[in-house]
Amino acid sequence: MQQFQTGNRFMSINTDESDFRFSLELIEVNDGVEYIRFMMDAEEARIPKSVQISWMHPAIDVSGYWDPGANREKGLRIDFSAPFQSKATSLAPVCSVYNGEGRNRLTAAFSDAMRPLRMRAGIHEETAEIEAWLELFIEASPPIRHYEAVIRIDTRDMFYADGLREVGEWWAGLPAYAPASVPETARLPMYSTWYSFHQKLDPGEIERQCKLAKELGCGAVIVDDGWQTDDNQRGYAYCGDWEVAPKRIPDMRRFVDNVHALGMKFILWYSVPFVGRHSKAWDRFKDKFMNSYGEDTAVLDPRFPEVREYLIGTYEEALRAWDLDGFKLDFVDSFNLSEELRYSLGEGRDYDSVPEAVDRLLSDVMLRLRAIKPDIMIEFRQNYVGPLMRKYGNMFRVADCPNNYSQNRIGSIDIRLLSGHTAVHSDMMMWNGQESPEKVALQFIHSLFSVPQVSVRMDRVPESHRQVIAFWLGFWREHRELLLDGKLRPESPEYMYPVVYAEDERQWLAALYSDRIVHIDSFGHESFLFVNGTSNDSIAVHLADRLEGILTVLDCLGNELSAQTVCLQEGLHALKVPPSGMIRLRHK
Repeated sequence: MQQFQTGNRFMSINTDESDFRFSLELIEVNDGVEYIRFMMDAEEARIPKSVQISWMHPAIDVSGYWDPGANREKGLRIDFSAPFQSKATSLAPVCSVYNGEGRNRLTAAFSDAMRPLRMRAGIHEETAEIEAWLELFIEASPPIRHYEAVIRIDTRDMFYADGLREVGEWWAGLPAYAPASVPETARLPMYSTWYSFHQKLDPGEIERQCKLAKELGCGAVIVDDGWQTDDNQRGYAYCGDWEVAPKRIPDMRRFVDNVHALGMKFILWYSVPFVGRHSKAWDRFKDKFMNSYGEDTAVLDPRFPEVREYLIGTYEEALRAWDLDGFKLDFVDSFNLSEELRYSLGEGRDYDSVPEAVDRLLSDVMLRLRAIKPDIMIEFRQNYVGPLMRKYGNMFRVADCPNNYSQNRIGSIDIRLLSGHTAVHSDMMMWNGQESPEKVALQFIHSLFSVPQVSVRMDRVPESHRQVIAFWLGFWREHRELLLDGKLRPESPEYMYPVVYAEDERQWLAALYSDRIVHIDSFGHESFLFVNGTSNDSIAVHLADRLEGILTVLDCLGNELSAQTVCLQEGLHALKVPPSGMIRLRHK
């Protein structure tokens, strides 16, 4: 183990590596944030072994922990807890420790978001300190002589979400990390075929759903898995050919044109790395696989230029032939080397590094598709979200959580904290046709701070469900700038964001998801919105000052139940509002 002093901090490097020289140097302190350069050098190019970097921080006034993959496990870690893993196509190298009021105590981030690494911050029992720890070169790497990256350490007393937002801005400002622009349609509600059709796609039936979805407020359709094959077994054994006249939908251009005639954009699904045993591409690329995904599916090796060109050319051909508006590119986190190919180099590959080859592939996909259609939409799904994924795409979607509205809340807020202006989408909302309107409304309320995606048969749900869809999509579109661009304040991550606030110069909104008190400390807004994401018939609101205005109560269908002029004094109030309803208070 080697120790280095960086300012007032001692940091350690632990490795079996003897061919490299290491250094850690404090290069900048900016507004209380430390930037520490890590470097390693060798006399000649070597394949590096894993390198661990760690340091200690006092565990004073700490309560919770956040990283991009923590999901529902946001309690404090221990120093022997399993770390999370990050790479270009999965999560992001950052973690945060905060106190019971959500104030930052330690946020650590790493500048190299491309190469795989492990990371963690946990309590060291013996000293009641936090050990921050990251491990580099955990997967096969080509030989290198020099490597350097920067560790960003933030211990400022600020709201944790503001600290994470600044980390996202830091990454976005690094060379070759600039995020893609976001087309307007990427910020509009969408209809998805996945839960409503799965692989049994019927163009005429989808067009009928699109017509209804358009009337209810959707701006695009995502045609998911199933279009490329007439197989319905939910596997990928037939993927890989992506023919311009697929058996299930031989006239794709007519299908796309019909959707366009409805006033909707058309996004098409592809499983990027997969080649199935029953495809013609299997024999063509059988010597260019890097792993397997189940018994009948292989993963292409993007280090071969012909593999990258095949994939990019496939999307270019589809875009030109069918006039698509976007692509849902799936499973890009599956580009992983098998152990037997761990040290495969050369032999026709123009990259030895898998992360660099994936970066080249996805960068070229975006570059070449935008050359054909500048406002092309590219969707990626959690967990393949992160600072480099913002460069490759402009839509991030919550991981699959069918009928699970609370998971949509957690997943969408998790993504929002690091994603800046990239459009964050809910997972496709679906529910049972016999569900109550109040419970259907929860699907939309818990996804309020993301772009809604819906995946039910619009003509098979009751009229009350369509009223719910119409009201909440209309509400979302009316307040879209507030919900997506306003100052976001998600409270208590360790309790799964029980209250989430958003505000801009004109409006203030609180969405309540548990028995918490909503606090209003700022009063210079035209209107205040309270959304009841619970089954309770009232919400508790604490005012730091008097508030006067017209208070209107709406139910989950958008029906106005009451409207009255009120003068609420400073202090605690119980405001009546039905389950899944809302209150609008226009300030006098």
